[in-house]
Order: sequence, then C-alpha cells, then structure tokens
Amino acid sequence: MAWRRMQLLKQNLISLIPSKSNTFIANYSSKSNLYHAKVGIPEFLNGIGNGVETYAEKLESEFGDLQNLLVARSMKLKKINIGGDPKVCKHRKLILKYAHKYRLGLWRPRVEPPKTK
Repeated sequence: MAWRRMQLLKQNLISLIPSKSNTFIANYSSKSNLYHAKVGIPEFLNGIGNGVETYAEKLESEFGDLQNLLVARSMKLKKINIGGDPKVCKHRKLILKYAHKYRLGLWRPRVEPPKTK
C-alpha cells in the first residue's frame, strides 16, 4: 500500500515539472543483480528447488531449451516420467506452476549469493 502511494506521489511530482526544464530525476537502486541474466533449464530448475533439479539432464535432452519447457503440458511431462512414481506428481506440479509464473513475469530464479564466513 505504501509503495503504491510512493509511486503515485512520484508521478504527481514529475507531472508538476515543466517539460522544457533541465531537471533530471534519477532512479537509483542499491540492490545488486540477484537474478540470472540468461536462464536455461538447469538455472530454472535450481531456482525451483525441492529436488526438481535432478531432472535437468532429462528435460534438456527432451525439450532442448527453456521456451519449449515453458509451453509443455502435464501429459508430456508425465510421459517422460517426471515426478518419479506416476501417482506422486509433486515435481511435475512444481515445474508447471513455476513455468506459468515465469511466463507471466511474476517469478525469476535467483542467483544464490556467495556465503561469507
């Protein structure tokens, strides 16, 4: 809620500045890049976690690239035996759930920050 108010306040302030003005407004961010620049199937599965990363080689050989995996359906994953036991579909559901989020731009796999002692 507060973030939305800040965005509206920023838009209102920008609209008050004359268009011919020499005023420069910069957006600074102190956050480093915590996301993969180029995401492939292994990075995608490592980002999901929960044991799904064990299927990286199988999915790469079957689909080739991430775009083909993102449009895959449940039956295709089931046919190549993702999820181990056919009765247990936890991994298949995780892959499909995060693929949908990734397509919509709601989720990206994070790069693990280096551990310091």
